[in-house]
Amino acid sequence: MKRHAMNLENTLPMIGFIVVMVGTPGPNNLMLMAAGANAGFRRSLPHILGIVVGCQMMLLAVAVGLGQVLVRFPALAVGLRVAGAAFLIWLAWQLVRRRHPDASNRASARPLTFRQAALFQWINPKAWMMIVTAIATYTHPGDYALSVAVVAGLFLLLSVPLISTWNLFGVALQGWLNQGPRLAFFNVAMAVLLLVSMYPTFIA
Repeated sequence: MKRHAMNLENTLPMIGFIVVMVGTPGPNNLMLMAAGANAGFRRSLPHILGIVVGCQMMLLAVAVGLGQVLVRFPALAVGLRVAGAAFLIWLAWQLVRRRHPDASNRASARPLTFRQAALFQWINPKAWMMIVTAIATYTHPGDYALSVAVVAGLFLLLSVPLISTWNLFGVALQGWLNQGPRLAFFNVAMAVLLLVSMYPTFIA
């Protein structure tokens, strides 16, 4: 009974943590908003699902000890950060190149594929920080498997609507962005924000 009460006491703080970490700006949400503005919701679905599945796989890997491997081998963590920064720079460049909001450009606009989005989580500094912190804070050694399952379930339940909202916000802007050079300016702004989102990579 006491353990059950402790789990209930942890649930609301855990939900708050997930909402803040998943719902606030970061590489995933900025890319999804840009994808919604450029390609729409339906074409962004593989990107959304890739983020969710990639984070779930990372969470399980951290739960079985991958986080400790990174602590023991800091060079590996540095390599992941550098790879993540390089990928974000490439994505920013792709957005800057996408300047003309005509039909042919919109047809060629491609969000990340399911595989690309899932693999990106492994080099996403915010995803690592979020998941390692969640496992360290909200799991219990005496009931480890169950507490990991609760953390994973809450991430799954909350992440889908939170990240989809960012994509739908981009979709809602499509009509306004189709006027004049607005889409080009929007993509440049998204590119700059993606570069700014690398800040945790260099301070962690």
